[in-house]
Amino acid sequence: MSDKLKSNIPDGPLATKWQEYRGKMPLVAPNNKRNIEIIVVGTGLAGASAASTLGELGYNVKCFTFHDSPRRAHSIAAQGGINAAKNYQNDGDSVYRLFYDTIKGGDYRSREANVHRLAEVSRDIIDQCVAQGVPFAREYGGLLANRSFGGVQVSRTFYARGQTGQQLLIGAYSSLSRQISRGSVKMYNRHEMLDLVKIDGKARGIITRNLLNGKIERHGAHCVIIATGGYGNVFYLSTNAMMSNVSAAWRTHRRGAFMANPCFTQIHPTCIPVSGDYQSKLTLMSESLRNDGRVWVPKKREDCGKNPLDIKEEDRDYYLERIYPAFGNLVPRDVASRAAKYVCDEGRGVGSTGLAVYLDFASAIMRYGREQANQKGMVNATEAEIKALGEKVVEGKYGNLFEMYEKITDDNPYKTPMRIYPAVHYTMGGIWVDYNLQTTVPGLFALGEANFSDHGANRLGASALMQGLADGYFVIPYTVGTFLANEIRTPKISTDSPEFEQAEADVKARINNVLGVNGDQSVESFHRRLGKIMWEYCGMSRNAEGLKKARKMIRELRDEFKKDVFVPGSNEEYNPELEKALRVADFMELGELMVCDALDRNESCGGHFREEYRTEEGEAARNDADYTYVAAWEFQGDDQDWILNKEELTFENVELKTRSYK
Repeated sequence: MSDKLKSNIPDGPLATKWQEYRGKMPLVAPNNKRNIEIIVVGTGLAGASAASTLGELGYNVKCFTFHDSPRRAHSIAAQGGINAAKNYQNDGDSVYRLFYDTIKGGDYRSREANVHRLAEVSRDIIDQCVAQGVPFAREYGGLLANRSFGGVQVSRTFYARGQTGQQLLIGAYSSLSRQISRGSVKMYNRHEMLDLVKIDGKARGIITRNLLNGKIERHGAHCVIIATGGYGNVFYLSTNAMMSNVSAAWRTHRRGAFMANPCFTQIHPTCIPVSGDYQSKLTLMSESLRNDGRVWVPKKREDCGKNPLDIKEEDRDYYLERIYPAFGNLVPRDVASRAAKYVCDEGRGVGSTGLAVYLDFASAIMRYGREQANQKGMVNATEAEIKALGEKVVEGKYGNLFEMYEKITDDNPYKTPMRIYPAVHYTMGGIWVDYNLQTTVPGLFALGEANFSDHGANRLGASALMQGLADGYFVIPYTVGTFLANEIRTPKISTDSPEFEQAEADVKARINNVLGVNGDQSVESFHRRLGKIMWEYCGMSRNAEGLKKARKMIRELRDEFKKDVFVPGSNEEYNPELEKALRVADFMELGELMVCDALDRNESCGGHFREEYRTEEGEAARNDADYTYVAAWEFQGDDQDWILNKEELTFENVELKTRSYK
């Protein structure tokens, strides 16, 4: 392991490691918490839960979001559910099984200790959220309902129809609002973090821009927590909200926080396909649909243009069920995405572009319909009656998702199979953190999707919400004390120091440079071109030749941006184009690092699929001898190559073996 990386994993057996560590770690006394300030950047599930919990504990919290309300955070878009090892279904689930499924799903590229802790606290998350009033679906007997997600053979996903993220965020927002009303949390809406301030090597504050009037502000604190989500929008087209970006995380990277595994990007298999060059984002269809939807394409190319209802059952290829009989349509996301790409590459894709496959609910509708008819004593029910009953059941489970699909495509998924295709969704890479969620900058912590820690090379479905709430409610309130226990004599951080002055000057210079170019090309055009480069050469599959070409193209694009971007208006006003320009400039730097990381990792694992490294059956071929490590990249300076630091991964509780879902 690099001398610069200390994972700080406590000693002891894995099963009791977190419990024992929690009982022995340094604490901050209640009277001292009142004298300590903490900055939390981001108000999604990780940020809102952290800010509210730290406020409840007695710390003085400053919370920042670039939205007009914390409830606009992208966590609200999550649909399918949240995992927890409650074993309500009595189907053999356990903390260890959730731990193992997550390690295996991530293709053995995550840290055992962090993942086991996540599995442990998953059970507490559900109790916390139920107490907040989150309206989880329930079984007839009153117990919370569960459904299955990809990569597992038990039902452990708790859900609120297709609105789970929204309901969980309302719960976290309610907790946050309570602390705001008490005065323990001060909320800064419409403020964007543009730089990190370090004093004597420690994170002591941030520089922000008030997005309504352009005012540059200084904010000090004893420590800083980054919970700003992922960077999928580097690809331009993704399932992320259009304002989602990497800038807060990237600015900490430039100030010394290492960026880990940036090339580990998740491609989600069930998205509404791209329909034209005019699109600026893609829409996710929840993975929960794969519980009941069957994925297929025509067996014969000549049938691809036909109405799917006219294609006979024997002429359909249910390829996931055929290739992966043990898991069928519930294989992990990376496996399902590559399989869809393969059949489309064979010329059997459907839709106007040929880049889509069908997700069909006809079988589920008839199955549920027959069940309902039996319950109602309808012995001689007609096919139409059975179908109507089945559609009612499916509507109860997925109705809002079906409605959203129909509004976007003008197709009724109750009558016609959905068309889906893979798209960029989640980023497993992020800021490197140790067991305490502290970065390589003392006093700087990273939570949720902003860090790298739990999902390895591929995130299993319904685990993003789990990690965000685990980090915010149940991990950082303890582990932040490992730093703050030594800061109780540190007075309130003054923003008049030379370090704050220099950081503010750097931000203003960056803004003036962008505004001063006055070129001919829009920010949007640069972002779109960057996205095409990233998707083409560092997307669902990569190879050395393409990655080398991509790095050259990104560097040329960055140079062109500096010479010819046009940003209208000024800084002293509401200026969304300026916001976007600063974010796209950071995306271009990140894109280059992602390409470097993908080029350096000569193996295929999870969402990182190098075409040169595949099995005879076309599956990912890992290289455990040389690449069982976290790649933590250290920023050196503009126009200098990054330094690679390695955190070696050791597996003492699971056996390293080839992932198989067959």
